[in-house]
Amino acid sequence: MRTTIVMDDDLLARAFALSGARTKRELVELALREFVERRKKRDLMDLYGTGGLREDYDFEILRGRKPGPA
Repeated sequence: MRTTIVMDDDLLARAFALSGARTKRELVELALREFVERRKKRDLMDLYGTGGLREDYDFEILRGRKPGPA
């Protein structure tokens, strides 16, 4: 998809210096990929504490560190 946008030259220069990207296209694609990954991680963190393990769950039984319930 071809798009024309106006960007801050100083911000672009700083982004190029940090990213190692060689072209504006490469820089924008990298930024979008990182944005998507960060957003996915944030969405996962929003799930923290919303469910999870049963109260009687004991990982040590599954790993064979102690005997299971009789």
